[in-house]
Amino acid sequence: MANAGLQLLGFILAFLGWIGSIVSTALPQWKVYSYASDNIVTAQAIYEGLWMSCVSQSTGQIQCKVFDSLLNLNTALDLSCATQDLQSFEGHLGSFTCGTLQATRALMVIGILLGLIAIFVATLGMKCMKCMEDDEAQKMRMAVFGGVIFLISGLAVLVATAWYGNRIVQEFYDPMTPVNARYEFGQALFIGWAAASLCLLGGALLCCSCPRKTTSYPTPRPYPKPAPSSGKDYV
Repeated sequence: MANAGLQLLGFILAFLGWIGSIVSTALPQWKVYSYASDNIVTAQAIYEGLWMSCVSQSTGQIQCKVFDSLLNLNTALDLSCATQDLQSFEGHLGSFTCGTLQATRALMVIGILLGLIAIFVATLGMKCMKCMEDDEAQKMRMAVFGGVIFLISGLAVLVATAWYGNRIVQEFYDPMTPVNARYEFGQALFIGWAAASLCLLGGALLCCSCPRKTTSYPTPRPYPKPAPSSGKDYV
């Protein structure tokens, strides 16, 4: 029962991490505009994600521009800035390179797809499921294999979010970056880090839920005691 409970806990944590990866990938708040200067107008908030850039006005109006081009994201970013009324913020949304966005997109999508595969594989190996009951060893291997896939999925999400966050830090402290063109971590990054942690923790619990094989030694057979000799020895 302890192993079954550990399996269930690991699966729930990894599943929540997978959901968090989807939410993080879809949200546009991967980086938000940093109001590091005192003379910056705060009537609008600027933020950017993997798929679009948005401007939120103080009136509640939100304008978003989807990155139409997958192969030339730099052009798409420049066009998104040109089509929005950002005034002094014009051009700040295109600070990231095409390679950074494409690599982050790819890693996040790979992490989500691997998580989906891990869900199906780990489900087959769960002790609470009725399938594959006739082969207990194969069932345990499926649970461990699902945990390994969850670990790889979590690593993909962790690398993507850490890389993206590192680029934000580099640009923020770059002396060549203007003060009015700096960004900070967005909510989507924090969700991505939490999701990666849950996937890694859940995958590790699934891998540890498989009981170790105990070496069984054969029971020693009792040997009959020799019967006492009732006769006398003859010379």
